[in-house]
Amino acid sequence: MRFPLKLNYDLTKYIIRNRMGKVEKFPLVLMLEPTHLCNLACSGCGRIREYASTINQEMSLEECLKSVDECPAPVVTITGGEPLLYTHVFELVDAVLARKKHVYFCTNGLLLQESLDRMQPHPNFTLNVHMDGMETTHDRILECDGAFKTALAGIRKAKQLGFRVWTNTTIYKETDLGEIDQLFTLLKEIGVDGFLVAPGFGYEAVGENHFLERREIEKKFTEVFEMSKRHRILSTPMYLRFLKGEKALECTPWGNPTRNTQGWKAPCYLITDAHYPTYREMMEKTEWEKYGVGKDERCAQCMMHCGFEPSVVSEVGKNWRDMLEMIVWNLS
Repeated sequence: MRFPLKLNYDLTKYIIRNRMGKVEKFPLVLMLEPTHLCNLACSGCGRIREYASTINQEMSLEECLKSVDECPAPVVTITGGEPLLYTHVFELVDAVLARKKHVYFCTNGLLLQESLDRMQPHPNFTLNVHMDGMETTHDRILECDGAFKTALAGIRKAKQLGFRVWTNTTIYKETDLGEIDQLFTLLKEIGVDGFLVAPGFGYEAVGENHFLERREIEKKFTEVFEMSKRHRILSTPMYLRFLKGEKALECTPWGNPTRNTQGWKAPCYLITDAHYPTYREMMEKTEWEKYGVGKDERCAQCMMHCGFEPSVVSEVGKNWRDMLEMIVWNLS
């Protein structure tokens, strides 16, 4: 099975409960950013630019847990910045797991090896390590010599200790997909459990020209779709078909809400028009109908997973072929 059985069960139960309750807008994954502090300064990172004036701030443990309790999403992604720089990171992981949530822990891997002794494998816990290519490419994108070797050593140790490990790869304009195929082959050999792949998008704060436009995304992800037949790529087949231009999806920006040091970020992970003090205020005060392709020019090129993967939930039940493909994909 592509996803853990417990995760499948909890997500399915949660979705059915919301549909039976006629809840129109509900989150699937809480993106929790307790700090934006990072041990890298990548040119393509919007976070370290957008939050430059507050980058040294961090959420208290109490604020983090209140946010987890406010948001009903069954999955919490702990990210940043680099979350291993967060003062209370290990207490946070333990407390979120104690709430029976599923945790995706996103890290660049530079501090992973030394941190694993303070963490324990758990059925609801997944390490998600950022890997953007083989050594030369990865180190160039992260602008850090040795980043690839350090992250790979952390992954090896994590697998030896029994952790579930996924990797997250961003596809840029210059990405060589043959190299990504080589990367996934290497990672599979050392036991990595799955691969998240997403197109790179530009933040308002980032002006570099290595981000993809829609036509480029469709071309690249036609190859990624074929690659998913050889590797355990975790993006749903419907989302991959959307990325290759075969499927139409509407954005679901509330599906993966973001909470950071400034509050609940609205309307989405990439665009910041407001920060709200509570999850409820963010949901009620954000004018969701204003956003999306054809509505806001900032959304024109976006095919971001945090906006469109949740859309699969509402679409997959409309067509038996989509449902069958999803079942076969998940069991493969």
